[in-house]
Amino acid sequence: MVRRAAGVKAARRPELRLPALEAYDGGGLEPDGDYDGLEFAHSDLAGQDGAGARFMDCALRGCALDETSLRRARLLDSVLTGVRGVGTELAEATLRDVELVDARLGGTRLHGAVLERVWVRGGKIDYLNLRDAKLRDVVFEGCVLVEPDFAGARLERVEFVDCVLKGVDLGGAALTDVDLRGAASLEIARGVDRLAGAVISTGQLLDLAPVLAAELGLRVED
Repeated sequence: MVRRAAGVKAARRPELRLPALEAYDGGGLEPDGDYDGLEFAHSDLAGQDGAGARFMDCALRGCALDETSLRRARLLDSVLTGVRGVGTELAEATLRDVELVDARLGGTRLHGAVLERVWVRGGKIDYLNLRDAKLRDVVFEGCVLVEPDFAGARLERVEFVDCVLKGVDLGGAALTDVDLRGAASLEIARGVDRLAGAVISTGQLLDLAPVLAAELGLRVED
């Protein structure tokens, strides 16, 4: 367990208690659709248009989400387990009290989205686009994030626990109570100057020293 630094506020995890769920009938997603208390079990939702849809008390398990449009959708009190896909569109979506478990996603577009009390556990997400998004009480745990883009995003009470972070873009981001100490690997490609408001470990500081020196224009010679 990571020891919390004084003054760093912990993220609040979602506390989900799903009701008895009905099986999704497989009729296909609809724009602005309303999905309440449904279980999507290994459904092929690839290429479907659920823009503006509302998912409340739902479970998506093993679903294919390749190029699925969920722009401005609302995912509330829901669990997504083992979902997979490339190019899933979630721009300007709202995720509140959501668990994302063992996902295998690539190029997921969440720019301008709002994430509140979201727990991402396990899995691998490549090229996650969270530009200009708002994250509050979000935990990334035991997952691999390859080149995640947080440029212009606002992160408040966000934790990274046992995660591998490769090529992170923090350009123009605003961080408040962001705890990076638990990251198993931390590689920042851009925006190291935006780390004010975050807490890192001594070891991570040493690893980031070359990037920090370059940012400051500092020459280091033996």
